[in-house]
Amino acid sequence: MILPSLASPIALAFILFQDDSAAPSLVGSPGAALLEMVRNSGSIAQGVLVILLLASVFSWAIMLSKWRGFARARKEGAGFLKVFRKSGRLSEIATVCEKFQSSPLVAVFTEINDEYQRQTGGRGLPRNPAALERAAMTASSEALTSMERRMTWLATIANGATFVGLFGTVMGIIDAFHGLGTAGATTLRAVAPGIAAALITTAAGLAVAIPALVGYNQLTAQLREFAARMDDFGRELLNAIENAAMVTPSVVAPPPEEVAAPVRRRSF
Repeated sequence: MILPSLASPIALAFILFQDDSAAPSLVGSPGAALLEMVRNSGSIAQGVLVILLLASVFSWAIMLSKWRGFARARKEGAGFLKVFRKSGRLSEIATVCEKFQSSPLVAVFTEINDEYQRQTGGRGLPRNPAALERAAMTASSEALTSMERRMTWLATIANGATFVGLFGTVMGIIDAFHGLGTAGATTLRAVAPGIAAALITTAAGLAVAIPALVGYNQLTAQLREFAARMDDFGRELLNAIENAAMVTPSVVAPPPEEVAAPVRRRSF
C-alpha cells in the first residue's frame, strides 16, 4: 500500500531531474547574462537604451547641480539674515550683499531698497508702500524663475522615460514574435531570449524615471520653502522700514521745546 503512493512523486522527480539535466546550464553571472542580452537585442532596443542612458546622465547632472546650488543658497541666506537682523542701516546691509549673492533674499532686499531709495532718498516713510510690496513680489518671482531653470527637463525625463522604455519593449516583442513566425518554431525557448532582451528597455526606463521623479519632488519642495522664506523676509523688511521711519507721538503734545526725540526701532 505504501509503494504505490510513493511511486508518483518519485516518478515526477525523476522526470524533472531528466529535464533539468537536458536543459543547458546557465553559465556566468547575472551581469554577464544581462550584457549578453543587450548585445543580442535589436537595433531599436539598443537605440532606446542609448537615449535612456543620455537622459539618465542629464537628469543626474541637473539634480546634483540643483542640490549643490540650493544648499549654497540656504547657507548664504542664513548668513544674510543674521547680518540683516544685527545691522541698523540699509546702507550697511547693502555693502555686504555681494558676499551673499547666491541667496535669493539678497535679490528681494536689493529690489525693495532700490524702490525705497527712489521714493524717499533713504529717509522717512515711503510715499507708496504698495510699490514696495510689488517690488518684493517681482524680486521673489524672478529669483524663483532663476532657481527653477531646467526643472522642466527633469519633470519631462521623470514622466517620459518609462514610456520610452515601454516603446522599446513593445518593438522588441514584435521583433521576437516576427522571428518566431519566420523560423516556424513553436517552443517557448525559441522566443524567450527575444522577449527577455525586450524587457530590458522597460527596466532601464524605470531606472531612469524613478530617481528623476524623486529628485524633482524633493527639489520642488525646496523651491516652495525658498518662496515662503522670501515672502517672510519681504514682509519683515517692509515692517522694518516702516517702523524705522515712524515717529510715535505722545498722548498729550508737549510744548515745542519739550518734544522728545522720536522713538525708532531701527535707524536706517
